[in-house]
Amino acid sequence: MKPNEIKSLENLRKLTARYCTTLNPSKDKTKFYTAKIELLDYYELGCIITNMLKLCVLALENDTHRISETDKDSSINVSLILETVLKMFPLDEFEMLSEINEILVGDFQGVEE
Repeated sequence: MKPNEIKSLENLRKLTARYCTTLNPSKDKTKFYTAKIELLDYYELGCIITNMLKLCVLALENDTHRISETDKDSSINVSLILETVLKMFPLDEFEMLSEINEILVGDFQGVEE
């Protein structure tokens, strides 16, 4: 490589390190990247998921959001939204809540008897 090319490459790396921070390479060295979403709590996550699902329902019910050859850019990609919702859905936490509920309900049933 020529000195100018090396300097340009170094500058590009510095710019990338400074500005390209939204996506991070996955820890398992696959081709995938991760994006961090900062939330206040599980309630906010639930609200986001609920609103995304409502958006999908409205998009599927509304004829104006159907993909047409002339209006592809303004249409809603319902599949992408639903895939994102599935990735956001906190199944592990719901499983934990179910187990906690089972323990508490089991304890209350034992007290009532």
